[in-house]
Amino acid sequence: RLAKSIKAARADKKLAAEVDMLERLKAFLEEGHLAKNFELQSEEEEEWFKEYNLLTAKPVIYAANVAEDDLADDGATNEHVAKVRQFAADENSEVFVICEIAELDDEEKKMFLEDLGIAESGLEKLIKASYKLLGLISYITSGEMETKAWTITKGTKAPQAAGKIHTDFERGFIRAEVVSYDHLVENNGYNGAKEKGLVRSEGKEYVVQDGDVVLFRFNV
Repeated sequence: RLAKSIKAARADKKLAAEVDMLERLKAFLEEGHLAKNFELQSEEEEEWFKEYNLLTAKPVIYAANVAEDDLADDGATNEHVAKVRQFAADENSEVFVICEIAELDDEEKKMFLEDLGIAESGLEKLIKASYKLLGLISYITSGEMETKAWTITKGTKAPQAAGKIHTDFERGFIRAEVVSYDHLVENNGYNGAKEKGLVRSEGKEYVVQDGDVVLFRFNV
């Protein structure tokens, strides 16, 4: 009976802690804030918060639709875009600038962007903003048959990144041979980059960077 009483007391204590968090959260939301900016004070609170699946806890990206004249400088001189960017910064959100050219075909879109001196389309900006907001990066593997990009969480170490391809790669990880994509292109491929000493051998503690081209060595 004593054990049951202790267990019940612990349950009540846990419930009381969650109620306290909910009261803080309710007050925070009523002040007009988004749930995603609510400060959680423990791992336990993080678990509770995930279970609520609140709509305003989701990441947010704002699209600023501008005229052609504002597209060339990415809306830098547009006061309305500046206000959106400030609001987004205050809310830990992302912004990308677009101009509605959906009625154009692919070739016309390409010519339109080139005339404005713009390298990226609105879709490409959206993808980049989404990755940044979600804390994601990509690394690349390449062989004779194919080249492939793998999406991982920023901060992932080499063995876990290898595990994205296959669990055997992580389990038997030995090392990673790494070169940046830019260095690979600038030196006409892997061999050229290796000749200039730009290919590095990295161990288990290496944190994979966005745009890394990686060859994993493993043994199982």
